[in-house]
Amino acid sequence: MIEIRTLMQLSLTDLKNVAGGYTSNSIYAVTCVEKDDRIVFDLQLITRIKPYVKQWNYDGAVLQRYQQILRENFSLGAYDGQVLVGMIIAEPHKWNRSLWVWEFHVTEPHRNKGIGKQLMEHTIKQAKRTELRTIICETQNTNAPAIQVYRKLGFRVEGIDLSYYSNNDYSHGEIAIFMKHRFL
Repeated sequence: MIEIRTLMQLSLTDLKNVAGGYTSNSIYAVTCVEKDDRIVFDLQLITRIKPYVKQWNYDGAVLQRYQQILRENFSLGAYDGQVLVGMIIAEPHKWNRSLWVWEFHVTEPHRNKGIGKQLMEHTIKQAKRTELRTIICETQNTNAPAIQVYRKLGFRVEGIDLSYYSNNDYSHGEIAIFMKHRFL
């Protein structure tokens, strides 16, 4: 049985095991057309011939930052016994009453079992209780499965950043997509 509880501590091993990366058989191709009287962004879901594989390499600095965020008590873990199988690492920003989700993952063997939904429902309840107005997340256009999960959970695309990761994001094809779930 899966138990959702406040994530109090996190090891580099747990972080890598739960949030190691993703594989996507489709991506959202992003186009931007600028004219004098309009600027148009378009996201089109396309199937890839070869899956897109992304691996993250977390280090001690990232872990230290996340350890600080855990002290805010908005981060949650999904546990199968004592094993961490899912997580949300979230940080409140009081100035605009938002909750930023830095990590939201469920391990491959535990996906499609409602664990991510449980994690997000708990997060939404906690954000509402503390009078936050929105939850914000960022993912890549190459992570179509994540975008689809967020949309099922009530998030909507509210921003695109063509140079969030580097100055070559647009030309290299990995673009930041910002999504929000508003509730107040």
